[in-house]
Amino acid sequence: MIYNTHTLNNGLRIIHLPCQGEVVYCGYAVAAGTSDELAGEEGLAHFCEHMTFKGTDHLSSIQIINTLERVGGELNAFTTKEETFYYSAILRQHFDKAVRLLTDIVFHSTYPQHEIDKEMEVVCDEIESYRDSPAELIYDEFENRIFHGHPMGHNVLGDKETVRGFKSEDCKRFTQRLYRPDNAVFYVYGDIDFKKLTKKLEALSGDKPSGEIVRCDKRFEGLKETLTGKRENDDEQQTHQAHVMIGTAFGNDLGKWRIALYLTNNILGGPSMNSRFNIELREKRGLVYTVESIMTSYTDSILWTVYFGCDPHDVNRCIRLVKSQLAKLRNAQLSPTALANAKRQIKGQIALALENKENYAISMAKQYLHRGTLKDKDKLYKKIDDVKVEDIYQLTNDILNEDRLFTLVFS
Repeated sequence: MIYNTHTLNNGLRIIHLPCQGEVVYCGYAVAAGTSDELAGEEGLAHFCEHMTFKGTDHLSSIQIINTLERVGGELNAFTTKEETFYYSAILRQHFDKAVRLLTDIVFHSTYPQHEIDKEMEVVCDEIESYRDSPAELIYDEFENRIFHGHPMGHNVLGDKETVRGFKSEDCKRFTQRLYRPDNAVFYVYGDIDFKKLTKKLEALSGDKPSGEIVRCDKRFEGLKETLTGKRENDDEQQTHQAHVMIGTAFGNDLGKWRIALYLTNNILGGPSMNSRFNIELREKRGLVYTVESIMTSYTDSILWTVYFGCDPHDVNRCIRLVKSQLAKLRNAQLSPTALANAKRQIKGQIALALENKENYAISMAKQYLHRGTLKDKDKLYKKIDDVKVEDIYQLTNDILNEDRLFTLVFS
């Protein structure tokens, strides 16, 4: 893959991956997520994402909605712990419309109070609907407890009381601090003229100067003793099915384990039906419908979790089965054949994932935003090939050991 990259005088980085086809995938990745919220701003990153569509210096909210939709394009956004994405899928002949609109909403939104007064109830409804889905809620609650007292623990949606207190000046203060060219990446995956794009973005964003970015300290030193190995039951959820999450987190000082954990995670609870957790809990015993493990890499920490839902009386049995699979990796090294099969499988999954162009575009932008590096399948394959059976053995003993695992149960 041959990328085009360029940095404008105002600090905006541009990344382009050429690809033939009628559709272009593009957008802004802004390093402004919930972990960038200061005290009292919990939920503000997500709220600003909503409000960014409610009017700019040049367009009303209705005009924003219609600009791309009326030519068959898509416009959307989402907020995570560390970034906010504004993105579009558009036919190549309408690409200029997407560039102009995305730049306008990211850098020139006005956050009018009358729109905030309406949208806060929409977000509060979103918070309530989310609480009705414990299978989703447990992910946020688990992170809240793992990262308690740390910016990474901020719930993406916030809470209703805080959201109802947001004002226009709050949105403006947050976006002026973080929605800046030198804190963002514009990305494109498609058949476009890169030189013309850089000139257009220079003209559209040139009035936004760079400067000092005020950030939270997101360095994560590791789990607090009060969480280590602790079992938490939350009976207030009142759910028919029990929802369980097991996991741990560690700081980037242990980032050497990233690729080994990436491979180990896929062996244990990746998306394939032959993952060890799925075989043990579902295929052999029929105890769960879904069981999965997820590795989430943040800039200063790595989170590893296992989730499953089961009948309440099966909770302890399922937890034992999950931990027994971890114990197997701790007690005996994988055979060279098993490791080779695992590497072959994950490489195939990576190759298939490359076919989803929109997801790949977002992924390449995220990596370029936070690390300044370019996605390279061959380099990733090489890192996977370099993982040894001893690495997985040591990882499961040092990082995924019993004493470091925290368990949360909604029952």
